Amino acid sequence: MITATPPRHRGLRAPVGPAVARVARMRNTPERVRVLAAAAIGVTVALAAVTAVVFASVAGGLQVIGHQAAPEVAATTDLYFHLNDMDAQVANVLLVGDQHGLGIDRQQALSIYAQDRARADQALQQAAGVAGTSPPAGRALRSVLDGLGSYEALAAQAIYIDGQNAGQPGRPPAAALTAYRQATDLMRTSILPAAQDLTSAYAASLDRTYQAKRSAAEDGTFWLLLLGAAGGAILIALQFYLTRRHRRLLNPALAAATLIVLALAVAGGTSLAAQAGHLQVAKKDAFDSILALSRARAVSYDANADESRFLVDPARAAQYQQAFLTKSQRLADVGPVGIFQYDAALARAIDAYHADHADVRFGGYLGAEFRNITFSGERAAAQRTLAAYQVYERDDRHIRALNAQGNLRAAIAFDTSYAPGNSNWAFERYDSALVSVININQDAFNQAIAAGQQGVRGWTWLIPGVAAVVIIGAVLLGVGPRLAEYR
Repeated sequence: MITATPPRHRGLRAPVGPAVARVARMRNTPERVRVLAAAAIGVTVALAAVTAVVFASVAGGLQVIGHQAAPEVAATTDLYFHLNDMDAQVANVLLVGDQHGLGIDRQQALSIYAQDRARADQALQQAAGVAGTSPPAGRALRSVLDGLGSYEALAAQAIYIDGQNAGQPGRPPAAALTAYRQATDLMRTSILPAAQDLTSAYAASLDRTYQAKRSAAEDGTFWLLLLGAAGGAILIALQFYLTRRHRRLLNPALAAATLIVLALAVAGGTSLAAQAGHLQVAKKDAFDSILALSRARAVSYDANADESRFLVDPARAAQYQQAFLTKSQRLADVGPVGIFQYDAALARAIDAYHADHADVRFGGYLGAEFRNITFSGERAAAQRTLAAYQVYERDDRHIRALNAQGNLRAAIAFDTSYAPGNSNWAFERYDSALVSVININQDAFNQAIAAGQQGVRGWTWLIPGVAAVVIIGAVLLGVGPRLAEYR
């Protein structure tokens, strides 16, 4: 007996398959919406956090560079300058003795010495307030303090002895000259190098801060744009997914969220790029010139003192003449030439520069400035400084010529006089021109710091915080009604 096999109802599975698939899709849709919405919210929080952190870091850097590190460096360069001038005035006291009509007299030199001493004390107090944060600065400061007391005692001894036994101009008593030698040696070999180390320590700290904050701004720009692109892509994907599932062309809330994410990233990245630019203007374009020119000013006063030392101490005249040349090369290095060939070498370098401003053949602090001219009026001011320096250098040779001719009194008068055509008059014109270039860069520095601080205002928490709240609210508003349809 053959039993018939009941027919299989193969067609029954066909209507079941699409229904199950539709149910599965309905179940997967809210999950996918939730995942995409959560991803968008996560990227938004990350974008806001990175924005706030990076801007806070840059704001802190602007504060440190503009209101702490730069003033510290300025204070220590002022210290170096006033210490130099203190020693120059002691030399002038011994040089003029009790004579009048030599351009500067004893009381004027002592008055300038007292002013320099007071300003050096102020600079030391400012430096001492922050030296504890930097071991190199602390060591340098202790060296300055340790040496300065001994220097002042020796200088006072030299001045006192000279006042009791003043002889002819330029020939102080032997005991006064001995005390001054000890004082100036202490200043030149111990105190001034320590003061320079103090400046270098603070300058290095400023440079590290600048490098770190500029890198933070540049890296932050990259991350903001990356996070913004990621957030925008996720929101666009979410909107596209909802459009396919619900047959709606546009979700206004998600569209607004997408625009705000992209706007936050682009605006934040653009602002960070601007802050990096402000940092560069403040540090590289302005402050590097300020530092070089401030050091040039201090070295110039030291060189000016070497002229007085040269005249007052014949036994060391060759040493002080070489010291003057060394400092001249630190100001404008023209290659290995002697002091009486320096003027011609400098003139050739200046002529080459005038023919082509890109052809800066002299080095030193002035060379550093001419390679970093940036701001309106800076080139003209720097050229006036260089021309005034050239006149001062030529006057130095005249002092040495008068001394070589045995006309010491005339050499002293020409060296110390502020009357037009004399050495100190030329030096003051040079110094005034130098200060004008410093001021141009200082104004640019202040403006760059102010612009940077204005640019970060609101970005450290308010703008990214409000934007994040709005974006998250828009995302929830955009997906909430769609998710409710599946409950």
